[in-house]
Amino acid sequence: MIRLKRAYEPSSPQDGKRFLVERLWPRGIRKENLELDGWLKEVAPSTELRQWFAHDPAKWDEFRRRYFEELRQNPEVWKPLLSSAKRGTITLVFSSHDQQHNNAAALKQFVEGKLR
Repeated sequence: MIRLKRAYEPSSPQDGKRFLVERLWPRGIRKENLELDGWLKEVAPSTELRQWFAHDPAKWDEFRRRYFEELRQNPEVWKPLLSSAKRGTITLVFSSHDQQHNNAAALKQFVEGKLR
């Protein structure tokens, strides 16, 4: 199972392994205060794609298409998530205010597709 959680929410035992999937560290959070099993910077969208998207829901479908293409070209960045998800629950930790239109939500969809 793959779960999503904002970095600003407390961790819980139900989270399983927790991975930060942002290129940038979440604003206002000290590194020692965020419980993580890993920070996978490289699985996040490229800086160019992130800046183009700018969390605009109108660009969501095109963002996902472009992001999935980046992921397909770099399987080494997402395969650790796939491997962990096969063994148990993982939580993709993100910082976006928009909980539906963000890279973690897109990444969850991508990895779940690989689990099937």
